[in-house]
Amino acid sequence: MSFTFIHAADIHLDSPLRGLEKYEGAPVERIRNATRDAFKNLVDVAIDKKVSFLVIAGDLYDGDWKDYYTGLFFVSQMSRLQKEKINVYLIRGNHDAQSLITKELKLPDNVIEFSVDQPTTKINDELKVAFHGQGFRSRSVTDNLAKAYPQKVDGYFNIGLLHTSATGREGHESYAPCSIDDLREKGYDYWALGHIHLREVLHDNNPVILFSGNIQGRHIREPGQKGCTVVQVKDGQVDSYEHYSLDVLRWEVCEVDASTIDTVDDLIEATREQLVQSYQQAEGRFLAVRIRIMGSSNVHQELVVEKDHVINNLRSMAIEVGYGDVWIEKVKIETSRQIDLDELKEQHTPVASILEYLDAVTGEEETLELLLEEFKDLQNALPYELKNAEDGFDFTDTTLMKSRLDEVEDLILHYLTTKVGGETS
Repeated sequence: MSFTFIHAADIHLDSPLRGLEKYEGAPVERIRNATRDAFKNLVDVAIDKKVSFLVIAGDLYDGDWKDYYTGLFFVSQMSRLQKEKINVYLIRGNHDAQSLITKELKLPDNVIEFSVDQPTTKINDELKVAFHGQGFRSRSVTDNLAKAYPQKVDGYFNIGLLHTSATGREGHESYAPCSIDDLREKGYDYWALGHIHLREVLHDNNPVILFSGNIQGRHIREPGQKGCTVVQVKDGQVDSYEHYSLDVLRWEVCEVDASTIDTVDDLIEATREQLVQSYQQAEGRFLAVRIRIMGSSNVHQELVVEKDHVINNLRSMAIEVGYGDVWIEKVKIETSRQIDLDELKEQHTPVASILEYLDAVTGEEETLELLLEEFKDLQNALPYELKNAEDGFDFTDTTLMKSRLDEVEDLILHYLTTKVGGETS
């Protein structure tokens, strides 16, 4: 028997894309609908390739529905597949565990869901395929579910659906942990795994074991291509499997080395070159980019002092590069100064005296505590967004005060030092 099927996971329908700075020109509507549009792409691929069935290895939803629209959207897409006689086999994961979803809709007959109480087997006699799976009853499942899965059904192509952290992956909770040997000993032909959002092949043949990854990146920690895996089966064995991109908005990190850059204009041009390349690789998708500017650089002080000016010029440039389809998610300035402070302090200039005073203050906890007391009223008056942003103001912690004093040094060096005949004065 020969056929084609799709393995997808971690759809997270209607999950908000997080960590995005809002500014004029941001593609708000396209971002809000990103997970739905990616899911439509999944259904399109299934129909275009005339697949025999689709398996979804957990986390179809991102949690309990705010309203019934999320469920109605899923039903509408399943009806498209039902019209093409394409069945869908799915399990629940930690985000759409039975205990989390309080609203339910009757699903089309082509959608087959596995029990959350124990592993069960669904048989497709026409294709000679046996599906084995168990969903999550509650969000936190720490048992090795794979141990209880049944052995293969002889004479059938056997597929296991499992939402698992496997042997553990950074950035993911340890749910339904298992080893590759646990999976191999069942004798299945293919294991469709979910939960890990980065595509990864754990075993490439006899059986094929892989995480298909999520179909749409939701934040900057999920960069690059996202999609599903299309599997070709010939004569009862996996013949090939390949990734198909489904994402409509792609996340990328653009790292710019500023160590050899002398002006902000040159920095923006260097960033432009990287963005042009990333935009071309995105193949027409929206691109959400985090820019990291790094290195010991001559423009460090200017980047600190003129931060808003630099960031908004980078945003303007990105809009131009992508014709409105490149969005700067965030700009992280992580440069350091090239000026030798010890050399400056030895010159006995007014600037040197100020720098020495700041050094002294930084080392005196009592003085810092007095400064915090002076700033108490200012801290209370700060707007919420300034106090709670990732790099927000906080005058209640001496550690953060010390880091702010570093910025004061940069301000002084920018405004009070000049280059005269190659010498700093």
